[in-house]
Amino acid sequence: MKSHKYWSIGALVSMIGTCYTGYKNMKSAHKYCAFSSLICMAMAIYSGHKMISGKSRKKKETAAEESTE
Repeated sequence: MKSHKYWSIGALVSMIGTCYTGYKNMKSAHKYCAFSSLICMAMAIYSGHKMISGKSRKKKETAAEESTE
């Protein structure tokens, strides 16, 4: 799933930005980088969950169809 890949990369980049701004003591930029990192991580977890649960749901449906036949 491409969206999971992009959200994960975005989270990585914003975490690096958070570390850099924390090291340079830029408080307002650090706050925005941390918030964007939080959003990207939440979306990466959500898209990963959709990716995993979608596969298991398909397996359950095909198993149910095979057992009825």
